[in-house]
Amino acid sequence: MTEHNNTAGLKTQESKDPIDRYIGEHSLRLRSEQDELVKYSTSLPGHLSRMLGALDEAQFFQIIIQLIGCKRCIEVGSFTGYTALSIALVLPPDGELIACDISDQYIRRDLWKKAGVDKKISVKIGPAVETLKKLLEENGPGSFDFVFIDADKTNYKNYYELSLKLVRSNGLIAIDNTLWDGAVLDDADTSENTVAIRQFNEFVRDDQRVDISFLRLGDGTTLCRKK
Repeated sequence: MTEHNNTAGLKTQESKDPIDRYIGEHSLRLRSEQDELVKYSTSLPGHLSRMLGALDEAQFFQIIIQLIGCKRCIEVGSFTGYTALSIALVLPPDGELIACDISDQYIRRDLWKKAGVDKKISVKIGPAVETLKKLLEENGPGSFDFVFIDADKTNYKNYYELSLKLVRSNGLIAIDNTLWDGAVLDDADTSENTVAIRQFNEFVRDDQRVDISFLRLGDGTTLCRKK
């Protein structure tokens, strides 16, 4: 048995590591609407307060999206809409983000509007596998530039396969929680989510359709460039 590494999957905003704090203090540039969304997200009760994505991860996506000239993006799993807001802020005026979730209960559309990006974001409510299939049917293969996956872990492989069809060559798929708070290292952890992520990581490692970079960013961020 391997003990969970309690620092392996910590998001920067949760970490007590002085290096993580230094990085945050010397790099994060949050707009007032982002800051308000962070405060709202972390004020939610119980486990919900930990569901906010890593702030440095979202800012990293902003740089990548601008570097590769993304116009059409998909997010699988939106929660309160922080990462969606971050992505939409750097999309061109005619850019589009499809935000997929099973519920919009916690999404703060008012803050998207306040930031002036609400018209760039289309929310699709329902099982994301079905939403992605419909997007593929309506738009065709290779019609998107970037996909971010951060939803139910047992469906990661399904989301990934559909995303691989949806993104163009040289497009990027980013997958969150691939360290799963370090639980992927614990052979004794056979819980459904941990097993799903562990198997997903092994699958992507061997997938020759993509180039891969597995980063110790947030709770583990895996980047896959479609060849």
